Amino acid sequence: MVVRAACRSEKQSEEEDANASNQEDTMPEVKSIFREVLPKTGQLSMEDVPTMVLCKPKLLPLKSVTLEKLEKMQMEAQEAVKQQELAMKEQLQ
Repeated sequence: MVVRAACRSEKQSEEEDANASNQEDTMPEVKSIFREVLPKTGQLSMEDVPTMVLCKPKLLPLKSVTLEKLEKMQMEAQEAVKQQELAMKEQLQ
């Protein structure tokens, strides 16, 4: 290989440089041990089996914060109405 590299001409080295730049733009060729076999008739298909992906369960509150605030406001309003009714009854007696 050393002898071959020393003997190559400038034109060959320019061609090899051009080929190298073209190969950078495209995907590199991968040599495989296995030979690719394509059917001459029929359809070529690939089976993709979906798998389940489990994630952490999300814990949701039984009552939202907003609902709790609304219930609290409603209870306070009902208590205020009851107090007003008691005050009205006491004034009438």
